[in-house]
Amino acid sequence: MFIDTHAHLTDSAFEGRADQIISHAKECGVEKIITSGAGFTSSLAAAEFASKYDGVFCTIGIYPENIYELDDNVCDKMREIAAGSKVVGIGEIGLQYTEDAPERSVQKAGFLRQIELAKELGLPIVIHCRDAIGDMIELLKQNKQLLSNGGTFHCFSGSEESAKEIIKLGLHISIGGVSTFKNAQRLRDTLAKVPLEHMLLETDCPYLAPHPYRGQTNTPSYIPTIAENLAKIKGVTVEKVAEVTTENARRLFGI
Repeated sequence: MFIDTHAHLTDSAFEGRADQIISHAKECGVEKIITSGAGFTSSLAAAEFASKYDGVFCTIGIYPENIYELDDNVCDKMREIAAGSKVVGIGEIGLQYTEDAPERSVQKAGFLRQIELAKELGLPIVIHCRDAIGDMIELLKQNKQLLSNGGTFHCFSGSEESAKEIIKLGLHISIGGVSTFKNAQRLRDTLAKVPLEHMLLETDCPYLAPHPYRGQTNTPSYIPTIAENLAKIKGVTVEKVAEVTTENARRLFGI
Protein backbone atom coordinates (compact mmCIF):
# COMPACT_ATOMS: atom_id res chain seq x y z
CA MET A 1 0.00 0.00 0.00
CA PHE A 2 1.14 3.52 -0.80
CA ILE A 3 0.24 6.95 0.58
CA ASP A 4 0.43 10.07 -1.59
CA THR A 5 1.37 12.63 1.05
CA HIS A 6 0.98 15.72 -1.13
CA ALA A 7 -1.61 16.29 -3.83
CA HIS A 8 -3.89 19.08 -5.01
CA LEU A 9 -7.11 17.22 -5.70
CA THR A 10 -9.21 20.40 -5.72
CA ASP A 11 -7.24 21.81 -8.67
CA SER A 12 -9.34 22.65 -11.72
CA ALA A 13 -7.43 19.97 -13.67
CA PHE A 14 -9.47 17.37 -11.77
CA GLU A 15 -12.84 19.10 -11.93
CA GLY A 16 -15.61 16.57 -12.40
CA ARG A 17 -13.17 13.64 -12.19
CA ALA A 18 -12.57 13.28 -8.47
CA ASP A 19 -14.30 9.91 -8.12
CA GLN A 20 -12.40 8.53 -11.10
CA ILE A 21 -9.03 9.86 -9.93
CA ILE A 22 -9.41 8.44 -6.41
CA SER A 23 -10.76 5.11 -7.64
CA HIS A 24 -7.91 4.68 -10.12
CA ALA A 25 -5.36 5.54 -7.43
CA LYS A 26 -6.74 2.80 -5.18
CA GLU A 27 -6.56 0.34 -8.07
CA CYS A 28 -2.85 1.23 -8.31
CA GLY A 29 -2.32 0.57 -4.60
CA VAL A 30 -2.54 4.18 -3.39
CA GLU A 31 -4.95 3.73 -0.51
CA LYS A 32 -4.62 7.16 1.08
CA ILE A 33 -4.06 10.67 -0.27
CA ILE A 34 -3.37 13.95 1.51
CA THR A 35 -4.64 16.92 -0.47
CA SER A 36 -3.05 20.27 0.31
CA GLY A 37 -4.25 23.82 0.69
CA ALA A 38 -2.12 26.71 -0.56
CA GLY A 39 -4.22 29.65 0.61
CA PHE A 40 -7.30 30.20 2.72
CA THR A 41 -9.82 29.45 -0.03
CA SER A 42 -7.98 26.35 -1.22
CA SER A 43 -7.57 25.18 2.38
CA LEU A 44 -11.32 25.41 2.89
CA ALA A 45 -11.81 23.48 -0.35
CA ALA A 46 -9.27 20.83 0.69
CA ALA A 47 -10.99 20.29 4.05
CA GLU A 48 -14.41 20.03 2.42
CA PHE A 49 -13.10 17.66 -0.24
CA ALA A 50 -11.40 15.39 2.31
CA SER A 51 -14.59 15.18 4.36
CA LYS A 52 -16.39 13.60 1.40
CA TYR A 53 -13.98 10.79 0.55
CA ASP A 54 -12.80 7.76 2.45
CA GLY A 55 -9.02 7.59 2.52
CA VAL A 56 -8.53 11.28 1.68
CA PHE A 57 -7.07 13.68 4.25
CA CYS A 58 -5.87 17.27 4.00
CA THR A 59 -3.43 19.89 5.18
CA ILE A 60 -4.29 23.57 5.44
CA GLY A 61 -2.03 26.59 5.21
CA ILE A 62 -1.04 29.80 3.47
CA TYR A 63 1.55 29.36 0.72
CA PRO A 64 4.30 32.01 0.39
CA GLU A 65 2.76 33.63 -2.69
CA ASN A 66 -0.48 34.10 -0.73
CA ILE A 67 1.12 35.15 2.55
CA TYR A 68 -0.57 38.56 2.61
CA GLU A 69 -3.83 36.69 3.32
CA LEU A 70 -2.57 35.69 6.74
CA ASP A 71 -4.02 37.74 9.60
CA ASP A 72 -5.66 37.14 12.98
CA ASN A 73 -9.01 36.35 11.39
CA VAL A 74 -7.55 33.76 9.02
CA CYS A 75 -5.57 32.16 11.86
CA ASP A 76 -8.75 31.86 13.91
CA LYS A 77 -10.60 30.30 10.99
CA MET A 78 -7.75 27.86 10.38
CA ARG A 79 -8.03 26.76 14.01
CA GLU A 80 -11.72 26.05 13.39
CA ILE A 81 -11.02 24.10 10.21
CA ALA A 82 -8.24 22.13 11.92
CA ALA A 83 -10.76 20.79 14.42
CA GLY A 84 -12.01 18.51 11.65
CA SER A 85 -10.79 14.93 11.89
CA LYS A 86 -9.51 14.91 8.29
CA VAL A 87 -7.04 17.78 8.83
CA VAL A 88 -3.64 16.17 9.46
CA GLY A 89 -1.15 19.00 9.04
CA ILE A 90 -0.40 22.67 8.43
CA GLY A 91 0.81 23.27 4.90
CA GLU A 92 1.89 23.91 2.46
CA ILE A 93 3.75 26.77 4.08
CA GLY A 94 7.25 28.12 3.66
CA LEU A 95 9.53 30.46 1.76
CA GLN A 96 9.87 31.28 -1.91
CA TYR A 97 12.53 33.69 -3.14
CA THR A 98 11.61 33.84 -6.81
CA GLU A 99 11.20 37.10 -8.68
CA ASP A 100 8.07 39.04 -7.72
CA ALA A 101 7.51 36.88 -4.60
CA PRO A 102 6.26 38.71 -1.48
CA GLU A 103 8.75 40.55 0.72
CA ARG A 104 11.05 38.04 2.40
CA SER A 105 10.53 39.45 5.88
CA VAL A 106 6.76 39.06 5.47
CA GLN A 107 7.20 35.48 4.27
CA LYS A 108 9.39 34.63 7.26
CA ALA A 109 6.96 36.17 9.73
CA GLY A 110 4.02 34.35 8.14
CA PHE A 111 5.85 31.05 8.10
CA LEU A 112 6.84 31.42 11.74
CA ARG A 113 3.27 32.27 12.70
CA GLN A 114 2.03 29.12 11.02
CA ILE A 115 4.59 26.79 12.59
CA GLU A 116 3.55 28.29 15.94
CA LEU A 117 -0.04 27.45 15.02
CA ALA A 118 0.97 23.89 14.11
CA LYS A 119 2.70 23.53 17.48
CA GLU A 120 -0.42 24.83 19.24
CA LEU A 121 -2.65 22.40 17.36
CA GLY A 122 -0.33 19.41 17.71
CA LEU A 123 0.06 19.02 13.94
CA PRO A 124 3.07 18.44 11.66
CA ILE A 125 4.06 21.00 9.03
CA VAL A 126 4.43 20.61 5.27
CA ILE A 127 7.18 22.90 4.01
CA HIS A 128 7.40 24.57 0.61
CA CYS A 129 10.91 25.89 -0.06
CA ARG A 130 11.99 27.38 -3.36
CA ASP A 131 15.31 29.15 -3.82
CA ALA A 132 15.43 29.76 -0.06
CA ILE A 133 16.98 26.67 1.48
CA GLY A 134 19.66 28.51 3.49
CA ASP A 135 17.23 30.89 5.16
CA MET A 136 14.69 28.10 5.67
CA ILE A 137 17.10 25.81 7.50
CA GLU A 138 18.41 28.68 9.61
CA LEU A 139 14.88 29.76 10.56
CA LEU A 140 13.97 26.20 11.51
CA LYS A 141 17.13 25.84 13.61
CA GLN A 142 16.26 29.03 15.47
CA ASN A 143 12.78 27.70 16.20
CA LYS A 144 13.45 24.01 16.67
CA GLN A 145 11.28 24.01 19.80
CA LEU A 146 8.26 24.43 17.52
CA LEU A 147 9.01 21.26 15.53
CA SER A 148 8.05 18.63 18.09
CA ASN A 149 5.18 17.40 15.90
CA GLY A 150 7.51 16.87 12.97
CA GLY A 151 7.05 17.80 9.37
CA THR A 152 8.29 17.29 5.85
CA PHE A 153 10.03 19.18 3.06
CA HIS A 154 7.59 18.68 0.23
CA CYS A 155 8.95 18.04 -3.28
CA PHE A 156 12.54 17.92 -2.05
CA SER A 157 15.18 18.58 -4.71
CA GLY A 158 18.07 19.87 -2.60
CA SER A 159 21.62 18.86 -1.87
CA GLU A 160 23.03 16.15 0.36
CA GLU A 161 24.10 18.84 2.84
CA SER A 162 20.56 20.23 2.99
CA ALA A 163 19.13 16.75 3.44
CA LYS A 164 21.45 16.13 6.39
CA GLU A 165 20.37 19.38 8.07
CA ILE A 166 16.71 18.57 7.52
CA ILE A 167 17.10 15.14 9.10
CA LYS A 168 18.96 16.64 12.07
CA LEU A 169 15.89 18.80 12.65
CA GLY A 170 13.77 15.65 12.90
CA LEU A 171 11.97 16.32 9.64
CA HIS A 172 11.17 14.12 6.65
CA ILE A 173 12.00 14.51 2.97
CA SER A 174 9.18 13.99 0.49
CA ILE A 175 10.06 12.47 -2.88
CA GLY A 176 8.08 13.21 -6.03
CA GLY A 177 8.27 13.05 -9.78
CA VAL A 178 11.31 15.33 -10.05
CA SER A 179 13.44 12.42 -8.81
CA THR A 180 12.64 10.56 -12.06
CA PHE A 181 13.60 13.37 -14.45
CA LYS A 182 16.54 12.69 -16.74
CA ASN A 183 18.30 15.86 -15.57
CA ALA A 184 17.95 15.01 -11.85
CA GLN A 185 21.01 12.79 -11.38
CA ARG A 186 22.37 14.99 -8.60
CA LEU A 187 19.12 14.58 -6.68
CA ARG A 188 19.24 10.81 -7.19
CA ASP A 189 22.79 10.76 -5.87
CA THR A 190 21.58 12.63 -2.78
CA LEU A 191 18.61 10.32 -2.24
CA ALA A 192 20.91 7.30 -2.40
CA LYS A 193 22.49 8.57 0.82
CA VAL A 194 19.30 9.52 2.69
CA PRO A 195 17.87 6.79 4.96
CA LEU A 196 14.53 5.50 3.72
CA GLU A 197 13.21 5.96 7.27
CA HIS A 198 13.21 9.72 6.65
CA MET A 199 11.36 9.64 3.32
CA LEU A 200 7.79 10.07 2.16
CA LEU A 201 6.23 9.73 -1.30
CA GLU A 202 4.16 12.40 -3.05
CA THR A 203 2.95 13.44 -6.48
CA ASP A 204 2.20 17.18 -6.05
CA CYS A 205 -0.43 16.43 -8.68
CA PRO A 206 -1.56 17.78 -11.08
CA TYR A 207 2.00 19.11 -11.40
CA LEU A 208 5.38 17.39 -11.97
CA ALA A 209 4.31 14.08 -13.45
CA PRO A 210 7.14 11.54 -13.31
CA HIS A 211 9.07 10.24 -16.30
CA PRO A 212 7.86 8.80 -18.69
CA TYR A 213 4.65 10.81 -18.16
CA ARG A 214 6.38 14.18 -17.85
CA GLY A 215 4.28 16.98 -19.32
CA GLN A 216 1.02 15.12 -18.70
CA THR A 217 -1.45 15.78 -15.89
CA ASN A 218 -0.04 14.12 -12.80
CA THR A 219 -2.34 11.99 -10.60
CA PRO A 220 -1.93 9.93 -7.41
CA SER A 221 -1.90 6.78 -9.56
CA TYR A 222 1.70 7.63 -10.52
CA ILE A 223 2.96 7.06 -6.98
CA PRO A 224 4.07 3.49 -7.86
CA THR A 225 6.22 4.90 -10.69
CA ILE A 226 7.94 7.26 -8.22
CA ALA A 227 8.35 4.36 -5.77
CA GLU A 228 9.88 2.10 -8.42
CA ASN A 229 12.44 4.77 -9.25
CA LEU A 230 13.25 5.29 -5.57
CA ALA A 231 13.65 1.53 -5.11
CA LYS A 232 16.28 1.52 -7.87
CA ILE A 233 18.07 4.46 -6.28
CA LYS A 234 18.11 2.78 -2.86
CA GLY A 235 18.83 -0.73 -4.11
CA VAL A 236 15.77 -2.19 -2.40
CA THR A 237 12.46 -3.67 -3.50
CA VAL A 238 9.41 -1.59 -4.32
CA GLU A 239 7.65 -3.48 -1.53
CA LYS A 240 10.26 -2.20 0.93
CA VAL A 241 9.78 1.38 -0.27
CA ALA A 242 6.01 1.00 0.11
CA GLU A 243 6.31 -0.50 3.58
CA VAL A 244 8.70 2.07 5.03
CA THR A 245 7.30 5.22 3.42
CA THR A 246 3.75 4.23 4.30
CA GLU A 247 4.69 3.67 7.93
CA ASN A 248 6.55 7.01 7.94
CA ALA A 249 3.42 8.78 6.65
CA ARG A 250 1.12 7.01 9.10
CA ARG A 251 3.32 7.96 12.01
CA LEU A 252 3.86 11.59 10.95
CA PHE A 253 0.28 12.40 9.99
CA GLY A 254 -1.55 10.03 12.30
CA ILE A 255 -3.46 8.29 9.51
